[in-house]
Amino acid sequence: MAQQYNRKIILEDGTQYYGYGFGDDCDKVCEIVFNTSMVGYQEIISDPSYTYQAVVMTYPLIGNYGICEDDFESKMPSIGALIVREYNDEPSNFRSVESLSETMKRYSIPGIYGVDTRQITRSIRDLGSRKVLICHMDMAIDDGLKILQDTEIPRDAVSKVTSKSVTKYTAENEQYHIVAIDCGMKLNIVRSLNKAGCTVTVVPYNTTDEDISKLNPDGVFISNGPGDPTDVPETIDTIKKLKGKYPIFGICLGHQIISLAYGAKTYKLKFGHRGGNHPVRNLRTNKIEITSQNHSYAVDTDSLLNTDLDITHINLLDNTVEGVECTKDKVFSVQYHPESAPGPQDSTYLFERFKELIKEEKDNA
Repeated sequence: MAQQYNRKIILEDGTQYYGYGFGDDCDKVCEIVFNTSMVGYQEIISDPSYTYQAVVMTYPLIGNYGICEDDFESKMPSIGALIVREYNDEPSNFRSVESLSETMKRYSIPGIYGVDTRQITRSIRDLGSRKVLICHMDMAIDDGLKILQDTEIPRDAVSKVTSKSVTKYTAENEQYHIVAIDCGMKLNIVRSLNKAGCTVTVVPYNTTDEDISKLNPDGVFISNGPGDPTDVPETIDTIKKLKGKYPIFGICLGHQIISLAYGAKTYKLKFGHRGGNHPVRNLRTNKIEITSQNHSYAVDTDSLLNTDLDITHINLLDNTVEGVECTKDKVFSVQYHPESAPGPQDSTYLFERFKELIKEEKDNA
């Protein structure tokens, strides 16, 4: 006898997809997005940038290698939900400590499998990201649509996932001291900076420029994070006051915050960039980098014309801005993730570039 559907998703246009539950069995309203990565589901569910989002995985088999203790990108996963074609609850991996479903239950993350993820992805591509309700099968369509209509996606995502205190991560071969503004930072960014010889002091997103200066950094880093960059005016104001005082490096949301601090504008993409296979042209070297991305917003190209920022990288799929720099201020940023785990690794050189700017600043002091 065939297994009976026990979960479904409802989109704002009334479309319903039926499947089977895994993870937590709560009902939840999220923003639906898709990710084209072939591996890395653990890093995805624990990446703070997915706060309040239901992620559709385009790769069909999820869960097959379980959950590994050392691969989390945050200590408190905050993704909204996970939607997959086929879920494997019996992982085969010597590093695995538990199944994906067990981890998702612990952090109240609902999941659904058995749905047509290709059709859902096409819907997102054609109609854009929008609200979705993950719920039980007995939810009436009219009730589900009313819940969607009455529920707004919160705009407090950064304040939800930021560090609540100052934490220091000391590098074994310490050369420089970086203050990292945590807007929802992935742990592999800290690991990457430590590996490059940078001790990292992580501070909350709303830390003032005065408090950052008191920590006597050699450089300042602004992390990735969820949501609309204009929702964090405190961080934008801090960067306005710090630019020109220290070398500054930003990734993803940090890239958008730097652009806003210089007077540029941002806008929401139709369905965003999410996955480990985005080609980006480095305009300085003319080389193509395969990059990992996760964002809904982009920097407006025309708005950069009246700023001190130059465009350094361009996305070859849609020509959106992927990197900017201000040479005189020793400030630069990229929209993608050079620290991405499990990959690709084309852009790890950017951490060394940050170190070179710090060295130049200290040599000229």
